[in-house]
Amino acid sequence: MNEPSAKKYTRRAFIEVGAAAAVATQVVPGATTAAGKNGGDALPFDDYARHDGLGLAQLVARAEVSAEELLHAAIQRTEQVNPQINAVVQKLYDFAKQEINRGLPDGPFKGVPFLLKDLGIHLAGTPNTYGSLFFKDSIARDTSAVVDRYRQAGLVIFGKTTAPEFGTSGFCESALYGVTRNPWNLRHSPGGSSGGAGAAVAAGIAPMANGSDIGGSIRCPSSCCGLFGLKPSYGRVPLDPEWSEMNTFHALTRSVRDSAALLDISSAGYTDNSFWRAPPAARPFSEEVSRPPGRLRIALVRAPVSEITVHPEVAEALQDAAKLCESLGHFVEESKLPFSVQQVYAAATGVGTEITRWVGQREKELGRSVRPGELSAGIAEMVQENRKISGEDYARGLEALRQCRRMMAKFQIEYDLILSPTQAILPPKASVQDLGAGDLSMDDTNNALAAFTFLYNVTGQPAMSVPLHWSTTGLPVGVMFAGRFGDEAALFRLAAQLEQARPWFGKRAPL
Repeated sequence: MNEPSAKKYTRRAFIEVGAAAAVATQVVPGATTAAGKNGGDALPFDDYARHDGLGLAQLVARAEVSAEELLHAAIQRTEQVNPQINAVVQKLYDFAKQEINRGLPDGPFKGVPFLLKDLGIHLAGTPNTYGSLFFKDSIARDTSAVVDRYRQAGLVIFGKTTAPEFGTSGFCESALYGVTRNPWNLRHSPGGSSGGAGAAVAAGIAPMANGSDIGGSIRCPSSCCGLFGLKPSYGRVPLDPEWSEMNTFHALTRSVRDSAALLDISSAGYTDNSFWRAPPAARPFSEEVSRPPGRLRIALVRAPVSEITVHPEVAEALQDAAKLCESLGHFVEESKLPFSVQQVYAAATGVGTEITRWVGQREKELGRSVRPGELSAGIAEMVQENRKISGEDYARGLEALRQCRRMMAKFQIEYDLILSPTQAILPPKASVQDLGAGDLSMDDTNNALAAFTFLYNVTGQPAMSVPLHWSTTGLPVGVMFAGRFGDEAALFRLAAQLEQARPWFGKRAPL
């Protein structure tokens, strides 16, 4: 989720990685961990990594490769690199094989290996831990609507990925699962909170992976891992089970077209749990990637609403992206967003209360209160503080949220898109415990990581991180574009143009 931590109720939700960090990767009963025991052949890794998800599905459709071979390739890659990056923490290998044996639907991603994030996205019968020791034995009783749609599209779910406890940090580490590392440099973090998804895709385990985003949690790890990551408008994808209206589900992908095709699938119709409704798309998003974007009016925003210094290499990446957009015929104009940091933080009141609600539900399920050590100190403090929030405080937060949305809608009358850094700093160290004298503190790091992204969770509009730059030390640096509410189409059209002008698909992490 990676929401700003400057607000009292979300501050210091950090992870304490101690002896409990040695908890082993969970394997669902009956799962097979050794690649050599899965039967059949695997597609060679170079061939597997040469294709995006749609490309792999086309191989299956032409009978050039089987779904079993793709699954075995994904399992082999997991077993090869996961010990280094610690991204896949639930291995659902037997579940995936059973799905294939039952017969996969003839969807656009038939046979493509796929990963779910272990943070509130349910697959019945599998652990649903939120990255927390307090939920380590929690088993999902139902399956989220969006997961059903993934399966109907032919995706083969074979594992779940790490997230920091309740998704509250840009350091992808927890006492339950330990530290997840960035394939581009193992000393650094893949970002949060969908850091396991980012690390797995960047390492070539799968061409794309599910993520959620309540403060930058798709876009920040996409930036850290050199991937494309789009946060849809609220109401575009069903939030099942119930989540804060600031959250949304989608994915981290290597190609723009995979993201567009997957959003077509996950946004196909509303459910009873859809309390927002994004405007219907004019046409499938998968068609938008082949349409010219036209001449866009782009607001260039160099500074966040908070007083956070932008790293020089991040500023360089932003300037380079602005020049690239101008060279493609777009109008780029420097501008400043009309928000104060107090307004944005006030709108975040409900984020911490969401976690408090989860903890309270778990206490009722177990028939007891949470015990010392089952939550990190930061989360435990957050829960205590949020239980003091009055109904009046919560109502004020909702009004601040609505006011921010009105202000953004007015600002974007003049501009089609907003261009900014995805995050204010380069990918941080892998663990909070790795921070040294020259590094920002944990709180300052988390604030810098979410300094630009969080606003668009408040306003509800779509935003994407595009991997157009790498630092002098070889770390990915994303830039972010935000569109008008409901206008993912403009983002996909521009993203496809940028992907063609500055290809990134062939860049691989040096694992």
